[in-house]
Amino acid sequence: MSIQLTEAARQRMQDYLSKEPSAVGVRFGIKRTGCSGYGYTVDVADAIAENDLVIDQDGVRLIVDRKSLPFIDGTEVDFQRQGLNATFVFRNPNATGECGCGESFTVAPAA
Repeated sequence: MSIQLTEAARQRMQDYLSKEPSAVGVRFGIKRTGCSGYGYTVDVADAIAENDLVIDQDGVRLIVDRKSLPFIDGTEVDFQRQGLNATFVFRNPNATGECGCGESFTVAPAA
């Protein structure tokens, strides 16, 4: 089980964490949303639950709910700036499709 951060994503997450001294890491997961089914969530985490998986990567602690893990295992998280916009970008080998706006994705029924 793995999730990879690019250098840009790692730096952005470290920046967020430095502004939240009580944070225990970055929570990464999914939620049902959008026209394709699932959307990614990235939030500062203030606690680690019993059912969470903790992945330490180059100074960033990623916290993933075990229910989300089959949908995002192997995902590469990047951070990109384009003009005035800045966003995390996800390269997910489990995604079988995305909506036109790129806000949500689908996975094969087995996941």
